[in-house]
Amino acid sequence: MSDEPDLSRVGHRIIIENDRVRVWQVKLDPGETQPMHRHDLPYVVVSVSGAINVIETRDGQRVDAPEPTGGVVFREPGATHMLTNVGETTYVGRVIELKS
Repeated sequence: MSDEPDLSRVGHRIIIENDRVRVWQVKLDPGETQPMHRHDLPYVVVSVSGAINVIETRDGQRVDAPEPTGGVVFREPGATHMLTNVGETTYVGRVIELKS
């Protein structure tokens, strides 16, 4: 997890963690934003309950990120961004950080 004081946690709560993975739950109601956070590890996002999301990077770049239910995406480490649910449904996702 980042030591920078202005960054939030990767998710809302840790579901499980061991020496190989850390699994976060992310839940965003319509219009809700997950604060700025950084991904220091490679990770997989699994959309449990899909929504239309937008990523906004630290430098202000906006990226459409529709996440359909059941969708899975792999991402490399290093991203610093916010995530906003701009859709009409609640988003629930799992962020699986790969430690090894």
